[in-house]
Amino acid sequence: MAEDLCLINNKDSSFIIKVPKKSPLVSRMVLLLFAMICGVYICSICLRQINTQSRPKLVVPYMKRPCPAPAVEKGELRYLHYPKPVTYEREECACNPVRYFAILSMQRSGSGWFETLLNSHINVSSNGEIFSNKERRSNISSIVNTLDKVYNLDWFSSASKNECSAAVGFKWMLNQGLLAHQEQIVEYFNRRGVSAVFLFRRNLLRRLISVLANNYDRDFKLLNGTHKSHVHSHHQAEILAQYKPTINATLLINNLKVVEDATAKALEYFNSTRHIIVYYEDLISNKTKLAEVQGFLRVPLMELKSRQVKIHKGSLADHVQNWDDVNKTLTGTPYERYLYADYEM
Repeated sequence: MAEDLCLINNKDSSFIIKVPKKSPLVSRMVLLLFAMICGVYICSICLRQINTQSRPKLVVPYMKRPCPAPAVEKGELRYLHYPKPVTYEREECACNPVRYFAILSMQRSGSGWFETLLNSHINVSSNGEIFSNKERRSNISSIVNTLDKVYNLDWFSSASKNECSAAVGFKWMLNQGLLAHQEQIVEYFNRRGVSAVFLFRRNLLRRLISVLANNYDRDFKLLNGTHKSHVHSHHQAEILAQYKPTINATLLINNLKVVEDATAKALEYFNSTRHIIVYYEDLISNKTKLAEVQGFLRVPLMELKSRQVKIHKGSLADHVQNWDDVNKTLTGTPYERYLYADYEM
């Protein structure tokens, strides 16, 4: 063994040192050990990733906090609602209470104008004359389904402010199934806490003139071939006001009585509901009436505006073709008061 390590050269007495050759077995063992260590390390990383991906994540359900109790009197609680729409989430408005209402009126009683005033309020959504569609009022089941959709905030119209509405409703004409199903509807209103806003006209003769003129325009479309029940310009209003209807004087008193009776029945049927009675003439002559309506709906007081322009202004004699006949028929009757000016415009 020593011969592999050191040899003596006799000639010059010098040492010659030979470096021993490395064993190939050792090199292979070192390489194999290194490969094994690398393999184990790589496998451990892969196993760790697999375990991380396959391990079920702990999902903590989002718990919605209960809405705080509203600061209202106990009797008011039945009129506060927290709808849960099917078509969207109210999100940050979920705890904003909503009040339900319905405008109960007759055609040509100012309900369209009144509704635009309400919809100018940032917190009010009144969705129009939804029961003008006959299918929706064909039976009480259809009526209830439509009401549920409106008050669940799943009814979409140009007036919808669904997410953060403080008051939501629509307008309902007396001849659109309201009186025909009055018992079930009163029960629904009381059960769901729906408030009724009655809107009528004191002067039923002025209303009749508006009805006849509107029916004429529906047939003859005076505004460039287009029928408009309401207008937004004085020019259009003047065009529509040029038509003067002829009133059947023989049937006049009976027609006025029919409208009076329908109004009285509606007030009697819905007397048990939470309601307010508003007259068109009062809204025009007394601006505080709009404040009363906002107070009734429990919404913040705001200045309400409408772009609609009144069509028939001034004396009724200027808007009826056979005014002398009408005047003669009503003079001396309980309806004589309708002949005179009821407000100033």
